[in-house]
Amino acid sequence: MCIRDRSITLLTLIGINTLSLSEEWPEWGGDGHNNMFSSAKGIPVEMEPGKRKKGTEDIDMSTTKNVKWVAKIGSQSYGTPTIAGGKVLIGTNNESPRDAQHEGDRGIIMCFDEKDGSFLWQLVIPKLGAGKVSDWEYLGVCSSPLIHEDKAYFISNRCKVVCVDMEGMANGNDGPYKQEDKFMATAGKTFKPGKKDGDIIWVYDMREELGVFPHNIASSSPKIVDGKLVVSTSNGVDWSHLNVPAPQAPCLILLDLKTGELIGEEASKIGESTMHCNWSSPMVAKVDGKDSIFFGGGDGYLYSFDPKAKEDDEGFLVLPENWKVDGNLPGYRIDKDGKKIKYATFEGPSEFISSPVYHKGNVISLIGQDPEHGEGVGRMFSVNAKTGKLNWDYTEIERGISTVSIADDLIYAADYRGRVHCVDFNTGKKIWMYDTKSHIWGSTLAADGKVFIGNEDGEVVILKHGREMKELGIIEFSAPVYASPVIANGVLYIASQTHLFAFKEGAKTASK
Repeated sequence: MCIRDRSITLLTLIGINTLSLSEEWPEWGGDGHNNMFSSAKGIPVEMEPGKRKKGTEDIDMSTTKNVKWVAKIGSQSYGTPTIAGGKVLIGTNNESPRDAQHEGDRGIIMCFDEKDGSFLWQLVIPKLGAGKVSDWEYLGVCSSPLIHEDKAYFISNRCKVVCVDMEGMANGNDGPYKQEDKFMATAGKTFKPGKKDGDIIWVYDMREELGVFPHNIASSSPKIVDGKLVVSTSNGVDWSHLNVPAPQAPCLILLDLKTGELIGEEASKIGESTMHCNWSSPMVAKVDGKDSIFFGGGDGYLYSFDPKAKEDDEGFLVLPENWKVDGNLPGYRIDKDGKKIKYATFEGPSEFISSPVYHKGNVISLIGQDPEHGEGVGRMFSVNAKTGKLNWDYTEIERGISTVSIADDLIYAADYRGRVHCVDFNTGKKIWMYDTKSHIWGSTLAADGKVFIGNEDGEVVILKHGREMKELGIIEFSAPVYASPVIANGVLYIASQTHLFAFKEGAKTASK
């Protein structure tokens, strides 16, 4: 073990957040706790994404400010970039093809050089061919890849968990998987992978192996706990929105990190009560020295699981359930006359799309629904991570799909309506609220005394971190910003629907 490794271990033991040491953003939420927070300093407030060159989608770099580089991605990009080992990964679609062999609608994972934004490789994923019901047109890959050592893990639009080599095919076809030509080809076309293509190590097909029925799109991002990959399956309803085709299929699973073998699954019957889909990404944390998995289910319950799977009476390896808490208040499920309130109505119940966040022994999360369902009543709450006991409720928030950020015991949470709420972590009391006046899909990012949030109008609003609400600036992009801002190695990354921007104070610009 090197000196730096020993330092990180020591700081972890005494309870200091180690994100400031790693400086990278290797997974959704930055680390296993999902807190959208960075300790980086010197992040600019004045930023100009620039204008497009006439007749093209290229950015005129002479019109930018504090842009280190900008890369063209697809036409729709919902996944948040992850950065580690000198590389940047992001999910998108194929509306700006990098390879003439792949035309038309595809899911894409793109890899760029962190230094200058140059394109390194891509993995192309054909559509399921099921239409909007399981693989919505042009959504691309919505999962944020998890980068671990020299590999990355993500959930594809075909509901497959994929492990790839971070070097792509540039260093040869590594690992036991040798069928990249078939994986990326469609309609019987032949395809020969080159150095700019992704290199697959293993694939786990959740539809084939588990009978999972993904609704609209397979989303969410994986986590690692004790050498195991934790994955939400995106199991959901069919086109009617009334029937769950695979109610017995697990909604959360464990896979072997090295082989992709199934080594655990939830048996809490989440699928039987799923209202729409299981899109929430899991979270992992140590509670009293023991690893725990936290998951917001499609049934509207927040779960805590033991990652040490045990064999049940039927021989299945199942995850012991520590506790579960209803994310909905009773009045969201049953009206005053004792009648069940219909789902996808303003006053009705919701599931989880936001990821749970761990902070100081507690778990914070909020309920929400598919943005297509519009606005509605919401709830953010805090529970004890060990017992599931409720600490407080916050109901001034409407439903949202954003994950919270926490800094100095202040929680920043966005609802789909477009408002950012600053709430006291200890009491659950509102400190202030800011209205961006546009729908919000992504999550807040707290860093450098600032709070960043993007919205559907293509604005990134910068607010002052603290108990005094103050708008510091609004950055206007030429396309909606659905992804969440992230920071790695002092660089702020913002993905619009069409471009990935790397912002740095005083940056000398480059375009790729």
